[in-house]
Amino acid sequence: MKIKILTLFPKMFEGFVNESIIKRAIDKNVCSIEIIDIRDYSLEKHKHVDDTPCGGGRGMVLAVDVVHRCLLDNSSSNSHVVMMTPQGSKYNQEKALELKEKEELVLLCGHYEGFDERIRKYVDEEISIGDYVLTGGEIPAMVISDSVIRLLDNAITKQSHEDDSFSNGLLEYPQYTRPIEYDGMRVPEVLLNGNHKLINEFRKKESLRKTYLKRPDLLENYNFSKEEEKLIEIIKKEIGE
Repeated sequence: MKIKILTLFPKMFEGFVNESIIKRAIDKNVCSIEIIDIRDYSLEKHKHVDDTPCGGGRGMVLAVDVVHRCLLDNSSSNSHVVMMTPQGSKYNQEKALELKEKEELVLLCGHYEGFDERIRKYVDEEISIGDYVLTGGEIPAMVISDSVIRLLDNAITKQSHEDDSFSNGLLEYPQYTRPIEYDGMRVPEVLLNGNHKLINEFRKKESLRKTYLKRPDLLENYNFSKEEEKLIEIIKKEIGE
């Protein structure tokens, strides 16, 4: 997969592309990430990329002509262009799975007061990572890139992301490691006995328990198996409901 990130602040991505799983994925040619400076497409002497809003108001607005030139030079018929904006559809794991199938992602980062409305004509999709406002689209672009790249073949082991929270509609089961006992807290005995059938049963139940207690909204449209329906009833009794 190719990922291009169009931004006014390329240096923000230096650590992102040079550390951890992302760097390893790039080194293994699982993906490529290219950071493009939108300022390079300004025709003005001082490389201005924005102007005051028509009709008055605070802040500065990214200019349509500059962004359009940048998009024309860095996208093709194979590209899927995504605008980072709080007005977009809310991002989730299902969308990450959809985006990982794209041949090339082009992520457009806004800044200042926002985009000239006409820029929306040149993008395929608008995405928000949550109901809050950030100073720019750089962090959302990192979030989307990270969540998509880890799903690509050979980025991490397949089992690692298949067990993630949201991958099967539930929160991930609790994880433990050594020391076995710490500050009066002990790793559940079932995880220490080597019986993988019991371990899997424990993890399924605790995944359901964690989802029921922390994100019950995820269960509203969840397709329960008969086994899971029984487990939910057991969980409710255990917590006194």
